[in-house]
Amino acid sequence: MTARLAANNLLAALALDDRAALAPLLTRSELASGSTLYEPGDVIEHCYFPCHSAVAGFYVVMEDGEALETAMVGREGALGGMVSHGRLPAFARASVLQGGPFLRISLTDLESVKITHPSVAHLFDRYADCFLAQIFQTAACNAAHDIEQRTARWLLAAQQRSNSRQVELTQDQLAELLGVGRSYVARVLGRFRVAGIVSTSRKSIAVTDERRLAEMACACNQTIRAHFDTVLRGVYPE
Repeated sequence: MTARLAANNLLAALALDDRAALAPLLTRSELASGSTLYEPGDVIEHCYFPCHSAVAGFYVVMEDGEALETAMVGREGALGGMVSHGRLPAFARASVLQGGPFLRISLTDLESVKITHPSVAHLFDRYADCFLAQIFQTAACNAAHDIEQRTARWLLAAQQRSNSRQVELTQDQLAELLGVGRSYVARVLGRFRVAGIVSTSRKSIAVTDERRLAEMACACNQTIRAHFDTVLRGVYPE
């Protein structure tokens, strides 16, 4: 199991003795796209670490039932109670965006390891700082940048985390994640498709020209990466 921890960049950044302490307490499972880890109000009992190409996200559920994405998490991070002490209710929905392997640990076991291995707690505290910076930057991006920039940024972020040019989701799902109407996303993707930047099918979007897509995006991904590199160098996915 210790070798499997390397499939998540955050766990791989731990010292060998820290990984050895966590390894027996982690279980591995394959989670499908669309799987829900927890809903708002659920008591969080486990922490999840996406591995390899798996990607999950946090979604704030509005009064009308619409779920808006607030953060994307891949192999650079974790979901669920990393810095809290004890089990607390979830504020947002957490669900799997791109299916794949996840490592899971109970919060009770995680707290025990953090007590006996303070360097684990220190690393997770630094990740919490990076994660909060990501949320801040995403909020600013949603307020300041147009839908074309935001769409390009989102596709690049998903590609980086999944290590794949293809993202398994529909245009309707992408529109919901970005908090805009489907027609807006359809027009943007149509322009990208004509320019040879993406190709689309009924249930997926593939990046065909990453360089040009990056030119269309805002600088928010780079800003987030720069903070990760300052606080947790080498953890943000390439």
